[in-house]
Amino acid sequence: MMSIRLRFTLLYSIILALTLVIFGAALYTIQAQNTLNALKRDLSASGENLARVTLWTYLHPNQPEQGPDIPPPFQADRLTGEQAFRNSRERQVVRVLDAKGQIVASPFGANEDPLPISAAGLRALQAQNVWWETATPDPVIPPEGSVRTERMLIYNHPVVSEGQLAFIVQVARPLTERDRSLAALSRTLIIASLLTTTIAFGIGWVLTGATLRPIHRITQTAQVIGNESGANELALTRRVDYRGPNDEIGQLAKTFNSMLSRLEQAYQRVSQTLKLQRDFVADVSHELRTPLTTVRGNLALLRHNPPLPADEQADILTDLVEESDRLIRLVNGLLVMARADTGYDLVKEPVPLRPLVEEVCRQARQLDPQREIVEAVQEVSMLGDRDASKQVLLILLDNALKHSQGSVTVTAGLDETQRVKAGIVHPITRVEISVCDIGPGIAPEALPYVFDRFYRGEASASIPGFGLGLSIAKALVEGQGGKIAIESQVGVGSTVRVRLPLYQ
Repeated sequence: MMSIRLRFTLLYSIILALTLVIFGAALYTIQAQNTLNALKRDLSASGENLARVTLWTYLHPNQPEQGPDIPPPFQADRLTGEQAFRNSRERQVVRVLDAKGQIVASPFGANEDPLPISAAGLRALQAQNVWWETATPDPVIPPEGSVRTERMLIYNHPVVSEGQLAFIVQVARPLTERDRSLAALSRTLIIASLLTTTIAFGIGWVLTGATLRPIHRITQTAQVIGNESGANELALTRRVDYRGPNDEIGQLAKTFNSMLSRLEQAYQRVSQTLKLQRDFVADVSHELRTPLTTVRGNLALLRHNPPLPADEQADILTDLVEESDRLIRLVNGLLVMARADTGYDLVKEPVPLRPLVEEVCRQARQLDPQREIVEAVQEVSMLGDRDASKQVLLILLDNALKHSQGSVTVTAGLDETQRVKAGIVHPITRVEISVCDIGPGIAPEALPYVFDRFYRGEASASIPGFGLGLSIAKALVEGQGGKIAIESQVGVGSTVRVRLPLYQ
């Protein structure tokens, strides 16, 4: 399978190669057209001048051409002997043809070395139009024995006298040098493009590797975590080491590290929960074993023969009732937690606060008749489940009575903290029920865990219970669409606030 590094490098190299091909083709085309246009300008100027001289010589065979702007008559025999024209023979070839295309003069070559002209070109010239041709003359073996077969650009200019075609002046230049320079240019462009693409491929391979190195480290970290997570709990503490810019790869590394942090926290929470559950099972087993052992022993005493005295049997029955009640409370708590875990839906109906709070406070006073419970309730109704709310209040009052020494205050009414926020008046949509006690309070480091299941602080170790009360209360409050929070100060006391939807 092709790696992403190789794919990126190939894509970059292909794009560069296509760019170089387009650039090279454009440069070659422009150079070829420019050189061709330059040749045409030179040949056109020379051909027009020679055509004018040829016409003057034809019209005035015995008179030299006059005037500062009029060149002398075209005398082929005399010009052929000039050294300058002999030196330029390889650059420019001149022929003079009659109206039928037959050669009549050859100033720079032999008469038997004609320049080709096509039938279409002859018709165009007879129609007194200029004609361009690119052709290769028939090979001629000169005296020195060399054969010329080079391609030539031929300019054909008509010489018109009295409205009739008198002569055709042909001026030609070989395209050998132009073709050679264009071939050299094409070879240079091809070699340079191949060399540039090869070098760019190597550089792209190195740069792509450096760019993708953080992704490689992310992959290695994920592999290490996957291989070690089953046997090593410290695998989730690994992080991707990235020190580059905050680009897409930097954001990927940061997101991956953030995900690892959340996984580590979740793993720790799961581990802690499993530990708490194991401890809970051990505690429940112990709590169940004690009352069951007591019940079993008391039943054995009741079966004693001869029967025990009546007063001893009454004490045994009292113990049996107390242990049975304890078992019922434990089982009920576990049942509520199980229902909360399964997402049990609670009823949503109007519930007046005053009757609810009065009923709960009356029952709570039976738990500790010596303690004072103060009530302050407004005439409002909440939207929720009455039985669930009653159980929440009983849990809160039971905790307050167990963990404090002074009076307990219960207040219920509109949630005034919702009225004004950030200088804006908002309608109140919630009620607030608070239970405030006076006691030792809760340590700040323990506050985040008071609603965790099976959690019991060190100060609560000597107090009977399973650490399920506040967890059950939280599950029941959230099941009604509400929120619960606790505030506490060491040596002052604690306040639990329950906020539930207001019945409008």
